[in-house]
Amino acid sequence: MEFELWWLLGIPVLFGLGWLAARVDMRAVVSESRTLPRGYYKALNFLLNDQQDKAVDAFIEIVRLDPESADMHFALGNLFRRRGETERAIRIHQNLLARPDLPQDQKDHARYELGMDYLKAGLLDRAEETFDALIHGTYSAPARRALLEIFQREKEWPRAIEAAIGLQESGAGSRQKQIAQFYCELAQDALVHLHPDQALALLEQSLQADRVNVRATMLSGDALLAQGDVEAALVSWRRVEQLSVPHVALVAQRLMDGYRKVGRPQEGLNLLKSYLEQASSIDLIEVVYKVVLELEGLDAAKQLVSNELRRTPTLLGLDKLLEARLVDAPANVVPELSLVKNLLHGYTQKLARYQCSHCGFKARQFYWQCPGCSRWETYPPRRTEELNVMN
Repeated sequence: MEFELWWLLGIPVLFGLGWLAARVDMRAVVSESRTLPRGYYKALNFLLNDQQDKAVDAFIEIVRLDPESADMHFALGNLFRRRGETERAIRIHQNLLARPDLPQDQKDHARYELGMDYLKAGLLDRAEETFDALIHGTYSAPARRALLEIFQREKEWPRAIEAAIGLQESGAGSRQKQIAQFYCELAQDALVHLHPDQALALLEQSLQADRVNVRATMLSGDALLAQGDVEAALVSWRRVEQLSVPHVALVAQRLMDGYRKVGRPQEGLNLLKSYLEQASSIDLIEVVYKVVLELEGLDAAKQLVSNELRRTPTLLGLDKLLEARLVDAPANVVPELSLVKNLLHGYTQKLARYQCSHCGFKARQFYWQCPGCSRWETYPPRRTEELNVMN
């Protein structure tokens, strides 16, 4: 291929064209920045400094001066919702939807924000209707997530299952653990209404969704017990150990009651002692202590609590030890020992809480769904003090 002299002339031409294109782009950026209202930067600065009240005032002024600016309306509506002024947020997003000149993508945006307003205000029927209109468009995934939240709030578990499956099929990630919990909720309701056969069928679906679901395994034992099959119930409850050793504390009393029903209480006690060696917890100690006291006597019960306190020193354990010591304490030391026990017990009640690992919400009882953040399976099956000692 021969070299042509005129090719050299193309180099500066191409360089000049590139320089010109860059200048045009920069001018466009500068031009666009000049079209933004001056108050926009002021409002943005307030937001960055977490001064929401001042940011709202600044955006209100921008919207007043430029009522056609949809983006500013969205920003203002979101700020109102974050401040809890849902009525004002609803009006803003409704006004946007009413504009005939609004492009379709912004209409969908306004509809989604309106649904979030309704959700925040607790107007669940309106929120559901609004999100239903979005599940086949650009906002499909967030709309489905919002619908899933609504169905959980309303405890409409069949619809929650349907929504979770739809969300999963849309490519928004696995929802199998949630689906398993929804089936557990339905099964628990069936057990309350004395329908163990129906409960077992629902729990089988739960385990198909999540084979390692501890709750479904526990409830299967409850359903089998309700059918009168104690041995099968014991097998199901013992399976909890294979899934999660710490969770055996939640089935300890069930197991002991079951072994009593079949006339093998010592076998049940030996099993619980083996669990205690693997995963000591105050809830498990509570159950084992009472059974040891009943079957093996006071000295064995005191020795059990003393050994566990040495292994895992907690105030909750000390409280239990003082309780054991009071049973046969000399009459002259009972008043002082009782005083110490009562003072300690009052304090340990604050420590005897389960705590959500996601939001930190504390509760006296164990929850599968956190009452604070509504997440599933975020409660460790141990009390807060025990977790602090372990950490």
